Amino acid sequence: MARDNGSHLIWFTAGAAIGATIALLYAPQTGRDTRRYISKKTREGREVLSDAGGDLAEKGKELFEKGRRVADEAADLFERGRRIIEG
Repeated sequence: MARDNGSHLIWFTAGAAIGATIALLYAPQTGRDTRRYISKKTREGREVLSDAGGDLAEKGKELFEKGRRVADEAADLFERGRRIIEG
């Protein structure tokens, strides 16, 4: 599932870059205004990616801990079953 999120993030970033390039080609603004716009959007993009990366890392930690709990429970059940069989 995290792999799908990473794939979506890559496609989103690629789409944003293509869209920005097309917008620049048809922009009715001066060079100075366009540079300011690019600078502003770059900062916003970095903030969004930074937030998304933190969210993905947090979700990964949660899934890791959940997997660890499930593995521990499975080991406990295995030991119980072994003890029951051994008598």
